[in-house]
Amino acid sequence: MTTVDPAAAKHPDAMAPLLRQLDELLGLTRAAGRADLTARLGMSRSRVADPRVRLVVVGEPKNGMSTLVNGLVGTVVSATDSPVSVPVIAEYGPQATATLVRTVAGGRTERQPVDPLNPAAAMSLDGVVRAEFTDPSPLLAEGFVVMDAPGAPADTPTIWSLIAAADAVLYVADAGKEYTPEQIVLLARIQQVCPTVICVLNKIDRNPAWAQVQQRNRELLDQAGLGFAVAPISAEKHLRAGADQRRDLESGVPQLIEHLREYVLQRADALAREAAIRDIHTITDHLALALRSEAETLRDPQRFTEITEQLRGARAEADNLRQRSANWQITLADGCSDLMADIEHDLRHRLRSLVRDAEAEIVKGDPARHWKDFGADLDARICEAVEENFVIAHYRSAELAEEVAEKFPGSDYESALPDLRLENPADVLEPVASLEPLASAKIGVIQPILNIMRGSYGGLLMVGVVLASVLNIPPVNWYSGAAAILLGVNALWEDRKLRRERRQAEARTAVARLMDDVIFQVSKESRHRLRGVQRTLRDHFTEIANQTLRSVDESLRAAEEAAAEQSGPARDRRLTEIESSLIRLREIRERA
Repeated sequence: MTTVDPAAAKHPDAMAPLLRQLDELLGLTRAAGRADLTARLGMSRSRVADPRVRLVVVGEPKNGMSTLVNGLVGTVVSATDSPVSVPVIAEYGPQATATLVRTVAGGRTERQPVDPLNPAAAMSLDGVVRAEFTDPSPLLAEGFVVMDAPGAPADTPTIWSLIAAADAVLYVADAGKEYTPEQIVLLARIQQVCPTVICVLNKIDRNPAWAQVQQRNRELLDQAGLGFAVAPISAEKHLRAGADQRRDLESGVPQLIEHLREYVLQRADALAREAAIRDIHTITDHLALALRSEAETLRDPQRFTEITEQLRGARAEADNLRQRSANWQITLADGCSDLMADIEHDLRHRLRSLVRDAEAEIVKGDPARHWKDFGADLDARICEAVEENFVIAHYRSAELAEEVAEKFPGSDYESALPDLRLENPADVLEPVASLEPLASAKIGVIQPILNIMRGSYGGLLMVGVVLASVLNIPPVNWYSGAAAILLGVNALWEDRKLRRERRQAEARTAVARLMDDVIFQVSKESRHRLRGVQRTLRDHFTEIANQTLRSVDESLRAAEEAAAEQSGPARDRRLTEIESSLIRLREIRERA
């Protein structure tokens, strides 16, 4: 098992300056009494401070979650037949250990080491709340922490607390059943808590029709607007494979692990840092708004009425921003409609140009001679066109986000847009079949011989009969023989010409059919991703409107309290504190 570049994992040393800024800002939010901002900042700090990447495995019982956890870790840490439902947490350690965390009298907790080879035997003890394992597993050594959540997500709030702290969620389902409406609703709820979700279809070795179930589940997820990867695996086959690499690859677990490395582990550090910086910018702006209002009132109490009127106007504006009829909502809806139409037109224009170039190349000669090379070259050009189309969609989406942000007065907000650019266009085009072979390209040896004989016989008979009747010579002579050869060659040439034209027509049809499949698949993926952009922007700016409203309300309260302050020394002391806090906020923002 290969290890990932250590630079891709979370590193506490590199995050230390950012953590100090978050801690300083946390003190300011607590002092301001902004519990909403404190909670948001606390979650951001937890993500930055934790160097590990938490994977939470959830799903309905009997779907093989514990078997998958054991397969990922490489040893038995979660009992597959244990009746006790407690969270199982596995992380890296130089040696294998097992610890049960129990509640005892007085609500205290105690940690009890147990045999790591047989932890299930001790889980029957009263008060066990979770089991913790360490193991020198290669996957855990890369920075992953694997958690096996007990029961179904709808059964207990314990699972939701694990999901809230997760960097990624693996939702395990049976490969023999398509998702129910309840499961789709549950997945949408999980995404609201943890955006990175990977759907796992387990037990593919027991369900021959798993590919149809996988395709149907992808369709259901697309219809619900959930862009989750659907990974087919057999956790049990992976455990039994041992050193048999071919059998292990058939289980699908190595591919799942590589996906986790590429899309979860390598991006964890950057995503945590970017999210923390965005939170710092936003929260400093909200805190500064209330402090400035209070400071202005303290400096000039006579302006209290003017300041409160301005704040009430800002409150009404912030409240309007939350309405569906707000300008930014209309701009977002119209912009997304125009964007989808433009991206669809760009894709069709690029593919239509490819069709014209392909047809021009086809009519130059016999397409059957270099059909495989032609198909490979066409596939490469299609991949390039699709990639360029998605790049345009990405940058147009960023422009739309800036256009919507302009509807927020004095805003300097950034939205964490999903990246529409494609690292590997073949992933999007995977369901599209390659250019089909030419059926008319197959020709045997007998057919050309028969065509030559047919043309030669006609020439021999025609010329021979005429000469026999006019010149009274035998039908078979030099003249009739020459005519037979000439007409035979002409019949062969005409047959080849007709066959070439037939192959050219078949080739044009094959190209057109391929382009129809490409347009169908890529358009669906493009619309799905652009709908994700629309939802991301909608949720992002709705939260901005809500936080702005709360900040304006806090500013009004601070201004009213400042106006009620009559003591000169107290006012001066408070004004000094506010100015000091504003300086600290500005420094934190600039450093971030």
